[in-house]
Amino acid sequence: MTARPTTPSPLSLAELAALTSTVAEDVRAGLYEVDADEESRWHVRIRCDDQVDVWLISWTTDQGTQLHDHGGSSGSFTVVSGELSEAVWTPGAEVLAETVRRSGDAVLFGEHYVHDVRNLRAETAVSVHAYSPPLSLMNYYDVDGHQLTRLASVWTDDPEAEMPSLREAS
Repeated sequence: MTARPTTPSPLSLAELAALTSTVAEDVRAGLYEVDADEESRWHVRIRCDDQVDVWLISWTTDQGTQLHDHGGSSGSFTVVSGELSEAVWTPGAEVLAETVRRSGDAVLFGEHYVHDVRNLRAETAVSVHAYSPPLSLMNYYDVDGHQLTRLASVWTDDPEAEMPSLREAS
């Protein structure tokens, strides 16, 4: 009898938080080199396997994401240094709830979490992000009244993928 290959279970939110916190400590201890690029967010994958991928990202002033989800992956991010502003969509809300995430803060999120993250400060911010299962899809949104309107979906394993440009109707 041939055994079927098994797909590893995704990490729990607690495991993801522990992972990003541990890697953040390693970054603070100088075990990873961090760079910054004012043109586009600098990022590097520092782990990838069947269960999880982990990214180190730097954010210079005014750099950010667009409103997005992680295509069914759960995740965590820990701020290593600086501050990040996170805007989170809550079903039924007309506005995004904005929270400042400071050095040491860890954010956990499930597979349906929709947010936008940016650095509004002069100081470069650094964060560690983990996704389980590993990232494969990102959906981009706009808030329309009390609901989300999906603008685009991108198959990607890179959390820094940009939303494709939408062509103007002729």
